[in-house]
This record gives sequence, structure tokens and C-alpha cells, in this order.
Amino acid sequence: MGLFIVLSILPFFPFFLVYWGMYVWKKDKPTALRMAMDVTTFFLVFSVSALFNLTFDSNFGFYLTLILILIALGFIGGAQNRLKGKFNGGRMFRAVWRMAFIIMSFGYVLFTLFGLFRYFMKQM
Repeated sequence: MGLFIVLSILPFFPFFLVYWGMYVWKKDKPTALRMAMDVTTFFLVFSVSALFNLTFDSNFGFYLTLILILIALGFIGGAQNRLKGKFNGGRMFRAVWRMAFIIMSFGYVLFTLFGLFRYFMKQM
């Protein structure tokens, strides 16, 4: 449990560890990058949820994250169904999961900077 907490607090560590490990193993940068993104997204979900809860004094961060991921799955699935007449669950989940990586990375940086700003303002 302690390792999970550390990796969730500092989600760039699992990114670099997985990227380096996959690159050493497969010798393929795009595959290593995709795998690192997929693994890191899992930790970012918990990290950004916790930062949201701290920033807004809430307990809803994790549920909000899950709701947004489910809504994105619905939109992507609906778009696939309209365009192709069927949907591919694996591609749909992969697209949303990688979009979540980008959005959660931005959220992590934003909430971290906001939290630091709030902390320093309280100290003055």
C-alpha cells in the first residue's frame, strides 16, 4: 500500500520507470511511450482525485473522475457507432484512457501549482 501511495503522489516516477523498462525490453520508443502512458494514467486518476479533494475541500474527486471517464466512453462509443455502425470496445477504452492521461497530467500540474500557491499565501 505504501508503494502505491508514493507512486500516486509522484506519478511521473511510474511513467519514467515503465518507459525505461519497456524501452530496454522492446527497443521500441512508441510502444514504450504508450505503455508508460497507460500505466501512469491509473496513478494519475487517484492523484488528481486527491488533489481535487484537497483543493476544493471535497470528497467527490474520485467519483467526478469516474463520471467524466464514463461520459467520454459514451461519447466515443456513440461516435464509433454513428461512423461505422458498430463500436470496438478495446479501441474506445484505449482512446479514452490516453485522453485521460493528457487531461489528468494537465490537472495534476494545475492542482499542484494551485495547492503550492495556496500554501505560500497562507504562510504570508
